[in-house]
Amino acid sequence: MRVVDLDLPFAVTELGDPRNEPILVLPGGPCRGPEYLSDLAGLDRQHRLIVLHPRGTPLSGGLSRGWWADADDVVALADALGALKVDVLAHSAGTRLALAFAARFPHRVRSLALVTPPAAWLTGTPHDGDSVVVDRTDSVITEALAALTQEDPDTEESFSHSFRRQAPATYAHWTEVERNHANVGPVSLTAAVAWFNDIPADAGARIQEAVLPPTLVIGGDRDYLTGLQPVVDYAAMLGGDLSLIEDCGHYPWIEQPEKFLRITGGWLATMQSTGN
Repeated sequence: MRVVDLDLPFAVTELGDPRNEPILVLPGGPCRGPEYLSDLAGLDRQHRLIVLHPRGTPLSGGLSRGWWADADDVVALADALGALKVDVLAHSAGTRLALAFAARFPHRVRSLALVTPPAAWLTGTPHDGDSVVVDRTDSVITEALAALTQEDPDTEESFSHSFRRQAPATYAHWTEVERNHANVGPVSLTAAVAWFNDIPADAGARIQEAVLPPTLVIGGDRDYLTGLQPVVDYAAMLGGDLSLIEDCGHYPWIEQPEKFLRITGGWLATMQSTGN
C-alpha cells in the first residue's frame, strides 16, 4: 500500500520503490523535522524508506505522548502497511522509540539499525564526549561546546538558536556541507520536552530484559553527543553488532555517506533476505 492512501494521525514520507518491502525510519531530534535525514545517503535507491514523522514534528502537529507510548504509532504504521514484521532504522533520539517498539511489541520487529544512539541513559556508562577528538583551537567549535554544556534555553526562540549554536560540535568537521545540513529540520522546545513525558520508571529495565531482534549499532568515532564508550557498551548490552565509522560525528550519512550506505544498506539487505 502507498503511504498516500494511509489514514493515520501522523505524517509519513515515502522514499524509494513502493514495490519493495518497507524500512520504517524513526528520526531523532527529538521531534526534529525529518527532512534533515534527506535520503540517507541514497539508501532510498536500495530500499523503500517509510519515514514516520513523530507527533510534535511540523507535519504531524500535536505533541508526543512520550517516546514509550509513541511506540503505538510505529505499530499503527506497520499495521497500515500490512507488515507483520518490520525492519526499523532509527537515528539519535529516535532509537529510544525503536527500542520501546521492540520491547513492547517484540513479535512485530525483524531487525533494528540504531544510528548514533544516545547510550549513557541505558548503560549507565559515564559520558566520555570530552575525550572525543574535536578541534578545540577553532573558536566556532569551542563556542559550540560551551553552548552544549552551559546553555539551558527556556523559550522556543532560545531553544532553536541554541540548537544551531551547538551544531558545529556535533560533526567531525565543519565545512560547507555540514553547515548547510545543520540548518535543515526545525526543532521545538515544547515538542522535545513532551518526548520525555510519562516514561515508565522501569522502561530501561524492560528494554534490557527484552528479547531483541538482530540489532546493528552504528556510531561515529568523533561523536561528541554520544561519546564513544557508552555506544560500545550499549551495543554489547543489546546483544547487537557494532560498526564505528571513522572520522565521523553524529550524522554519518552526511559526514561519511559512502561508508554509511555500505554498512547500513548491506545490513538491511541481509535482514530482508533472511526474512525472519
